[in-house]
Amino acid sequence: MPEVNTDNLDEQQVQLLAEMCILIDENDKKIGADTKKNCHLNENIDKGLLHRAFSVFLFNTEDKLLLQQRSDAKITFPDCFTNTCCSHPLSTPLELQENNAQGVRQAAQRRLRAELGIPLEQVTPEEIFYLTRIHYKARSDGIWGEHEIDYILFVQKNVTLNPDPNEIKSYCYVTQEELKQLLEKASKNEIKITPWFKLIAETFLFKWWDNLHNLNRFVDHEKIHRM
Repeated sequence: MPEVNTDNLDEQQVQLLAEMCILIDENDKKIGADTKKNCHLNENIDKGLLHRAFSVFLFNTEDKLLLQQRSDAKITFPDCFTNTCCSHPLSTPLELQENNAQGVRQAAQRRLRAELGIPLEQVTPEEIFYLTRIHYKARSDGIWGEHEIDYILFVQKNVTLNPDPNEIKSYCYVTQEELKQLLEKASKNEIKITPWFKLIAETFLFKWWDNLHNLNRFVDHEKIHRM
């Protein structure tokens, strides 16, 4: 695996690079495990390295979506606005469970607490709704990037927030109209958004949002949407 100098990166974020992600094939079948660092190096991504991930979309009871702006310390896509929480299940027995994406939902609960400070009891895995999966690839810079099969997870709940500033620079709840304004700003390069959030917003998000209380009709656990 390539050697990359991480001396100039944030110490806390560098420690997270040692976490073991779940390696998968293009059909989301587990084929092994590797470090978060190796999974996010473009040199490996260009050879086909692919890992499992998730994106949480958390709405309050007013149907507003919680967005976060990633901190400047983040190694991939710093300072970008994105959906509520985006991360990876780890290669551990708890998070490798595949029945109804149980492991991924456990991981989402863990990261909602780690990033946003949401107490574990406020969002349980049972309250996290697994919708579908997308497969995408994106470069962050010359060294780092993403290549993931991303589980789309929806939650509707009023929660207590206490974000970790090492993870999150800012956050806000938005209406559909406010998100459209944010996307318009991003199209003019006035702000930055993550590539996966842009893809989801341009394809499925508003349709799902319109049907927040009737999402069952959009559930598709068979197809992986190639973006």
